[in-house]
Amino acid sequence: MSESVRRVLAGWVPDWPVVAVLGREPEPQCLAAVTERGRILAASGAARAAGVRGGQKLRSAQALVADLEVFDRDPDLEVQAFEPVADAVGALAAHLEVVRPGLLALAAGGAARFHGGEEALAERVMDAVEAMGHPCRVGIADGLFAARLAARVQQIVPVGASARFLAPYPVAELGEPRLADLLGRLGLATIGQFAALPTASVADRFGQAGVLAHRLARGLEARPVVARPPGADLTAEQRFDEPVLLAEPLVFTARALAERLHEHLAAAGLACERVDVEVECADGTTASRTWRHEGVLSVGAVAERVRWQLQAWQQRDLFDEASGGVVALRLVPDGLVKDPGRQLSLEDGDQEARARAERAVARVQAILGHSAPVTVDLAGGRAPGDRVVHTPWGDAHQERRADGPWPGRLPAPSPTHLPAQPAAVRLLDAGGHDVEVSARAEVRSAPARLVLPGGVSRVVAWAGPWPEQERWWDPEQARRTARMQVVVDDGRALLLAVTGGRWIIEGDYDT
Repeated sequence: MSESVRRVLAGWVPDWPVVAVLGREPEPQCLAAVTERGRILAASGAARAAGVRGGQKLRSAQALVADLEVFDRDPDLEVQAFEPVADAVGALAAHLEVVRPGLLALAAGGAARFHGGEEALAERVMDAVEAMGHPCRVGIADGLFAARLAARVQQIVPVGASARFLAPYPVAELGEPRLADLLGRLGLATIGQFAALPTASVADRFGQAGVLAHRLARGLEARPVVARPPGADLTAEQRFDEPVLLAEPLVFTARALAERLHEHLAAAGLACERVDVEVECADGTTASRTWRHEGVLSVGAVAERVRWQLQAWQQRDLFDEASGGVVALRLVPDGLVKDPGRQLSLEDGDQEARARAERAVARVQAILGHSAPVTVDLAGGRAPGDRVVHTPWGDAHQERRADGPWPGRLPAPSPTHLPAQPAAVRLLDAGGHDVEVSARAEVRSAPARLVLPGGVSRVVAWAGPWPEQERWWDPEQARRTARMQVVVDDGRALLLAVTGGRWIIEGDYDT
């Protein structure tokens, strides 16, 4: 079996989540963005033209575009909007995989021969997506990783040329921030330079994560696919005595079914990168969808994808009274790889108590979604909001060192409360003019009054400013911020921040 499968990757332009939220293509002048955990996930074309970028902090984007329309990410809505598009593309190939809402993968071999070549297949995929009213980019290459990068530039990479295509890209594209940082400090800036290292040396120096990234850099799949054990039935199935007409009962079943699936895989020493979600209705009709993960699917990841798919199918009335309801739900693993396992230390504590907690959180995730229960960590950062990191339960924790050097970091104490939506205010001097901060981080006039949404307060004490300059090397995303602490006449102590001449309340202190 070849280690790299020829893949077609169809992806939407960066404003796809905006399209899903609005339910239509945004107007040319629509200033809209979708956020996730306080950062910009996607923005409309007009918002991007105004300087809004993916990964940007929400308050930075609002400082650039005052009337930016902001939406919270809704994965369920994305899947529902995306499902008809997946059906349209799925009609072109025998096997289609959903990487995430807005990103599809399919094997190029048989589909390309049927449609008259890879270029013809790419055109048909784009036509199918654009017929649904969405812009699309298509890339074809050996392996999913190379195809994803090829889709950005709408390129067909020749067979066997994926490693050469990947060579100029920065190592950050490998998706391992710590590894990319280390490689950069070692002078290995590009994927090609990393790929040229001997595999044994990479394993000795960078461990398992380095080996997986090194395979991607060489144009291979991260993990070699292994054959299904002879006679092994790894499918997890649940049949229902009474047909089920709603998605909610199926979601509860899906979590237990995902755990059963992983028990089957663990017994065989395997993990899976893809899972087929299948339902069988009372009238004999069936439906299935393959979901893929750019890693190894955990129990939580499987359960979340099943929930997305079931709710999308219910939205389309797939298992309504006409079908008689669902009589069976199946999870079929595909893309089998060797289980990387988990090594516990002697300091891991009470494993039974931890297992009970994990099961309880897993039930919450099955109901509310994977990102609902979170753990809170303190990490490195300059602004107070940067230091509080919410990580979905079970995901890798933040690696930014809290004790590292952070020039411009606000001195202690930190604010006790950070508003979800910073309020815009005006900081005035005695003459009624706006207080400005110079390029040398000096106030041009002393603050005297603070114009708040509920009225005007007198400033009785202030400290600062503390300057912060971010991404100074990128003219398009460079940002200067200054922060000040003020105490007003009603006793409140506030943290203010100014960017581009606009003041906001970034936090408040207990007094």
